[in-house]
Amino acid sequence: MSTFKGVIVPMVTPFNRDEEQSINYEAAEQLLEKLISEGADGIFTFGSNGEFHVCSPDEKIKFSKFIIEKTAGRLPVYVGTGACSTKEALYMSREAEAIGADALSVINPYFLGISDQQLIEYFKTVAASVKIPVLLYNIPKGTGKNISKEVVEQLVTIENIKGIKDSSGSIDNLKDYLDAAAGHDVDVLVGSDGKISEAHALGAQGAIAGTANLITKVVVDLWRALEAGNVEEAARLQAEIEPIRDILHLGSTPQTLKRSLELAGYSVGPARFPVTEVAEGIDEKIYVMLDHYGIAHN
Repeated sequence: MSTFKGVIVPMVTPFNRDEEQSINYEAAEQLLEKLISEGADGIFTFGSNGEFHVCSPDEKIKFSKFIIEKTAGRLPVYVGTGACSTKEALYMSREAEAIGADALSVINPYFLGISDQQLIEYFKTVAASVKIPVLLYNIPKGTGKNISKEVVEQLVTIENIKGIKDSSGSIDNLKDYLDAAAGHDVDVLVGSDGKISEAHALGAQGAIAGTANLITKVVVDLWRALEAGNVEEAARLQAEIEPIRDILHLGSTPQTLKRSLELAGYSVGPARFPVTEVAEGIDEKIYVMLDHYGIAHN
């Protein structure tokens, strides 16, 4: 039975345009209600799109608690708790469990270039610190290290490691994870929105899709079409993700995604510094993209 399935939205963290770029809770609730009403299967706080890397542990716990309370059991809420430091990852993971997270998403330590054995110990230690399910999060372009098939093969035997999200963009890597997970109660999720259909065909149980912050229904309908075996509709909807992906490539994560949401009426504010406001001329391109989807804008 799948722990992680369907379309999980790695929710952006809304910020105010004040000196501290403080979290905007009102905008967060507005966005959360949109995601729930448009059919998301789960919410994920503090992934890459949630800017986990520029938020303090206390900010992350306070905001995740708010999202869990406002979601009120309508959907599972997963919290990103991984860190460079095992000490911080343990603190975050225990706190997230205490506030009612349904599961944890744990990125591998970045910047350090640690060995596979050190990586295995890190994940084992974090998983042992909680009782709730753990999702491994592979994003080599952000961490500088791909979680190898051999590492996954060792980790899938741990009782509460229940999934792995692959944002490598490599279908071969995804296949390796599916092979490693075979015969274990471990779900493989795709984190590359352009490859959702390919991943589903190979056996992936779900998608953690950043584009679903804005075009929630398109991504949800794509997954439903794939599950129903509606090949033509799935092909149409997979192609329909491309206009927003083209916009996302025009800036740093999640700069243009947040600006797109903002122009669509969700006051999520800018990305946090050092990422700056979008460059001149980007808004015009975003308006064209919003018009394509029939999304009303400011």
